[in-house]
Amino acid sequence: MTSRVKITEAAKAVIDTLTKKHGELMFHQSGGCCDGSSPMCFEKGELMINETDIWLGTIHNCNFYMSSDQFEYWKHTQLTVDVVEGRGSSFSLEIPMGIRFIIKSRIYSDKESNELSPIHIGEMV
Repeated sequence: MTSRVKITEAAKAVIDTLTKKHGELMFHQSGGCCDGSSPMCFEKGELMINETDIWLGTIHNCNFYMSSDQFEYWKHTQLTVDVVEGRGSSFSLEIPMGIRFIIKSRIYSDKESNELSPIHIGEMV
């Protein structure tokens, strides 16, 4: 099965730090507000998930969601969450650390497209 979302080791280390401070976390792929199309990290449950959100999978024990309109743009790509230095302009938990999560993407191969992991629409997983 091909995962829809992955994570780098550097991003895992940031999640470990944030989890120690904030507890369980979740991600939501921003739709252009604040920091463009950046993955935003929140305390689990801080952002309300509704019928317009899609669960893409789990990265380092964190659920990853995206709005359905953004999913239409990204559904042909595998997303990889990474981290870079520099302060973003979002409400994501890593911003005070002087870093920000980013998305790297690549288009699925035909074989991968036929083996994609399932999504869940409009529910908190």
